[in-house]
Amino acid sequence: MKAVFLDFATLGPNLDQSSMQKVLPGIEIFNVTSDEEVAERIAGAEFILGNKIRINAQHMLDNPGLRFIGLTATGTDNIDLVAAQENGVAVANIRAYCTESIAEHVFGSLLNLTRSLSQYNTAVRAGEWQQAKDFCLLSYPMRELSAMTLGIVGFGDLGRGVQKVARAFGMNVIVSARPGSDAVPDDRVAFDELIAVADVISLHCPLTPETKGLIAADEFRRMKADSILINTARGGLVHSAALVRALEAGEIGGAIIDVLPEEPPVNGNPLLDYAGLNLLMTPHVGWATNEARQAGLDQLMSCVTAFQNGNRQNRVV
Repeated sequence: MKAVFLDFATLGPNLDQSSMQKVLPGIEIFNVTSDEEVAERIAGAEFILGNKIRINAQHMLDNPGLRFIGLTATGTDNIDLVAAQENGVAVANIRAYCTESIAEHVFGSLLNLTRSLSQYNTAVRAGEWQQAKDFCLLSYPMRELSAMTLGIVGFGDLGRGVQKVARAFGMNVIVSARPGSDAVPDDRVAFDELIAVADVISLHCPLTPETKGLIAADEFRRMKADSILINTARGGLVHSAALVRALEAGEIGGAIIDVLPEEPPVNGNPLLDYAGLNLLMTPHVGWATNEARQAGLDQLMSCVTAFQNGNRQNRVV
């Protein structure tokens, strides 16, 4: 049985590989695989594991013994699922493995921004506290989360995890109905209403043709002037240039961005050139605590074991 993991480095360092070696003994592990190297490395494989590697119809046709493709990610757009169905190849992903990590990232970043923690840290290190005329510095604004309304767009495991933490902070929480839908369930509010009334808007919905550019110039104009946008979902949900203009013009109060439309952003992005203190950016690390990364790997091995036993854990094909 040949098994390969094509881009293990995407999971980061210091992971326990024992579950993988137990389930797929002798698996070949490649830290990085270019598109040009995929065909050679998967030749004769029954099991292919990966994160962002693209597996297309030709790869499957060239490997009739291929039985299973497993992803250390929730998204499956890098796999030709139609071809997998036609060729009898099982495909499984991982789910709800980083809920706590994302929720902690959302609120760690939000507290940083609303309490001006970075600015105060910089001020202390620059000697401003030592020269203060009073016992404390009040140079930068601070806001309490308990006085805010949080609007959640996308209410799967991640959205629910964020709701749980928000309520612990005493925030009022509202949840958006599906954007663009005329149907608004009793426990939701219309998307247009949410962006107009929420103090904080946190995105947790998938990137689809319907949600691409979900937050753009018109939406920023309708947000509260001191509102904060958080995107830990997919970069394509937010129009980057429009966000920069909104931050510069004071149409919104701030933004927390962990994802961009292109990753890594080798061709640049307007947000990377923005120097304002009302933008906090991180390099797609909201999901990536040690615990979440290990949970993701172990969950995928559980999916492989289920497949070997004739079960369908996390199967998308």
